Amino acid sequence: MKLYLNATSPFARVARIIALEKGLQDQLELCWSDPWSNDPALLQANPVGRIPVLVTDDGCAIAESLLIAQYLDSLAPVPQLLPPAELAAVLQRTGLGYGLMEAAFTTVIGRKHDAKADQTVLGQRRLHAIGRSIQALAALPQGDQQQTPDLGTIVTAVALDYVLFRLPEIAWQSRYPALAAWHQRIIAQAHFTETAFN
Repeated sequence: MKLYLNATSPFARVARIIALEKGLQDQLELCWSDPWSNDPALLQANPVGRIPVLVTDDGCAIAESLLIAQYLDSLAPVPQLLPPAELAAVLQRTGLGYGLMEAAFTTVIGRKHDAKADQTVLGQRRLHAIGRSIQALAALPQGDQQQTPDLGTIVTAVALDYVLFRLPEIAWQSRYPALAAWHQRIIAQAHFTETAFN
């Protein structure tokens, strides 16, 4: 299998962590790609030009990190990304984390192409979404994290890490110390440190 990715995409990092958690790294060729350079190989795999994209051994190209997660989850029965006994709670956290990731990512891209992006209606909408999403995540039970993270944990931890990486001025940790402690426990795990943003 081939995974098209780069080192700063939170979506690609989610896919890579899942592959590592599933023990599939030896079956995976990492294809580093800049989606802004119109890389022909990436565009052939995904005409939209977004990463990540997973190309399976039989040539199917699967785009979008949550769809890649579903496919990788099907290849190895353990660990379970979506444990049935906690499915609703895991999906709730996944949805909030993914929404945060989308809002943060589009804020970063907006700023890259327009210095006044935050002042637009859409820019303000994204910033408010970031704040509300973090607040909602902080309201969820944190508890002691199991040794193997589920999909909601992976997506949320990466999303929060991306905000720290690209939007440090949001400084959410001081407002939500319990969430910050939870986040630190997760990102200290091996597969998170191995895939850290750089």
